[in-house]
Amino acid sequence: MRYNLLYVFDNMEFGGGERVFAQIINRLSIERYRIIVACLPTGAFIEKIKGSRVQIKSVDMRKRFNPGVIFQLADLMKREKVDIVHSQGARADFFARMAAKLAGAPIVVSTVPMPVEGFDVNPLRKLIYMAFNRFSERFVNRFMVVSDALEKMMIEKHGIEPQRVVKIYNGIEKDEYCIPDKEIACRRSRFRKEFGLGDDVPVVVAIGRLVWQKGFEYFIEAVHDVLKEIPEAMFFIVGKGELKDELKVKSKMLKLEEKIIFTGFRNDIKDVLASVDIFVMPSLLEGLPVVLLEAMAMMKPIVATKIEGIIEALENGVTGLLVSPKDPQILSEAIVDLIIHKDKARQMGLAARKVVEERFGVNIMVQKVEGVYEELLQLNRGQKMED
Repeated sequence: MRYNLLYVFDNMEFGGGERVFAQIINRLSIERYRIIVACLPTGAFIEKIKGSRVQIKSVDMRKRFNPGVIFQLADLMKREKVDIVHSQGARADFFARMAAKLAGAPIVVSTVPMPVEGFDVNPLRKLIYMAFNRFSERFVNRFMVVSDALEKMMIEKHGIEPQRVVKIYNGIEKDEYCIPDKEIACRRSRFRKEFGLGDDVPVVVAIGRLVWQKGFEYFIEAVHDVLKEIPEAMFFIVGKGELKDELKVKSKMLKLEEKIIFTGFRNDIKDVLASVDIFVMPSLLEGLPVVLLEAMAMMKPIVATKIEGIIEALENGVTGLLVSPKDPQILSEAIVDLIIHKDKARQMGLAARKVVEERFGVNIMVQKVEGVYEELLQLNRGQKMED
């Protein structure tokens, strides 16, 4: 039997969560699932999933409070006889959960890559988001989380029954990161040539959305200290977001505009990672960042903050260096350490690659997601038989 599966999210930006949804959609059995996606029908995500295996339905969730979206989704669920609704993001979650209740959709799944409590909004709006989220949580059959910390939060702080929460680590296409040395050299040369950099220039990169959770302001402050030890180093910040102008102003105030390059959003992250010497993740709050797994798969020496989510992937001194968040001095010292001690950095990169191979493969992730669907479908069949 083939089941109708509807994915719902706003698609206003392309981050780790959207990347994971694309991975799942592109690997699920089309013999088992008919896949429908409700979101904004443009952007990088659509480019990654468009094709005959997916039906894309245009739903605009950009307005925070728009009851019409609920009725639009409910009508879609009824019309397409949806068996499973899977959503992500506070706004999409609320719309999808309420619509599923109205439409009588039998199975509702929510992925929680970041708790509502961590959103960077004013206190009143956060309280409203939390209230709507808590109200609609009752309609969810399973919550998928990407880390132990999120699993604990959902159970202890949100009061969700443990059997309704399942932890599934993010995964990446690890074989795609086994790039031959000759090709890596080509990618490295191409990227560095774009910015007029020689092969011997130490290059450090931080990648992610330019939002407060990512801690880029502390990375910029750390750059100032790194240059005191390694003045020839260059630094990249890859990504876009609401703090772009603020971060550029900070860079200029510290007289670093010639040393920090803001590239904006890029589709060639493999090329970027192949071209740099050190990957830095100065985050303040994370689930389990996909770009961290990508850097590990590319055997990059990594400096990251010692926070929940990251510590589930990296072991300090073995697969990377973990430092306290909001501490530019310690961050700069770790970056300098890995630039200077190249053998140590290389060994950490090799160890990180091994961890990805063992724990964070995309096929493992997709199998576990499909396992949740199958379990819920079986439970639903059992309930129908009892009725």
